[in-house]
Amino acid sequence: MNRKMTRSLIAVCALSTLMLGNIVFAADLEKKVVVYSTHGEDMLELVADEFKKETGVQVDFINLKGELADRVRAEKANPQSDIMYGAPSSVFIELKGENLFEASSPAWAKEIDPLFKDTEGYWYGTIQTPVVMFYNSEIISKENAPKDWSDLAKPQYKGQLVFRNGLSSSARATYTSLLQQYDQKNDLANGWAFLKGVDANTKQYFGSGSLLFQAIGRKEAGIGFAVLSEIIDNKIKNKMPLEIIDAESGSPVITDGISLIKGAKHPNAAKVFLNFAGSAKIQSLLANKFNRMPTLPAAIATSPKWMADTKIKVMNVDWGTLATKQSEWMQKWDTEIKDSGKDKK
Repeated sequence: MNRKMTRSLIAVCALSTLMLGNIVFAADLEKKVVVYSTHGEDMLELVADEFKKETGVQVDFINLKGELADRVRAEKANPQSDIMYGAPSSVFIELKGENLFEASSPAWAKEIDPLFKDTEGYWYGTIQTPVVMFYNSEIISKENAPKDWSDLAKPQYKGQLVFRNGLSSSARATYTSLLQQYDQKNDLANGWAFLKGVDANTKQYFGSGSLLFQAIGRKEAGIGFAVLSEIIDNKIKNKMPLEIIDAESGSPVITDGISLIKGAKHPNAAKVFLNFAGSAKIQSLLANKFNRMPTLPAAIATSPKWMADTKIKVMNVDWGTLATKQSEWMQKWDTEIKDSGKDKK
């Protein structure tokens, strides 16, 4: 066997855990991959460093938060990114319908629950994110805390609520999931009335999760909602007196996904990155470093204990249908609901 063949075999072995569909040879990998994401830069940097260690490929990432979907849309004719990493499944479903993704079949695809992936392989969930209500137990007792989302519109909670604004993907998913509970009963008008009642009780909307938790920590308000991992972080690391509410009607469980961008300039590196980022190794790493709950059972097994132990009732959300209505509903929420129900001075 000559040296060239030996090197090729070594390359195949080194990338065997990263293969997606057809074999990707090391020599076929582009020198970089461009990733658009909603994930924080510290998390992206960790994934990028691990990927470069394993493949030698440079990861150029941009955190676009709530602007991610619009950026991918705007670049449809000339994509500048190879991977979309992060954002709720409803956004992925919406963009899939706009023909912005390529189908793929990562090695771990069969291990994921059907709830966490597209049936045709256009996107896959790498993180499951329950969004739950919580309260500061130093100012609100368990008896007086809300038991369900519907309680948030009750007069007794006036001035006690602080929430994220519509730029937050978790907030968008939550507001529209709550609306869908009414829409499924052909009672959308009462859904809007409910959100207006919640708005009347909301003291302030925040552009960042850290500001929201600071407000509750300072006892400026007692109740909020956030992704479960952020609540756990603040409860354990920051010693905040927070208690989680397992809503009677269930809580939305968002699937943060990953997908290949159609027309990517670095397609081979993109395929390998997708397979790498969703692997049990990386899901477990992010679970232990950043409290991100995996979708792969194998990763859950090596993640913080609370992820396996915490049982949250799941709200009945049709994410496919929600994807077709979310933009319209959130535009109405932003222009007609937000800050509209408060007392006028």
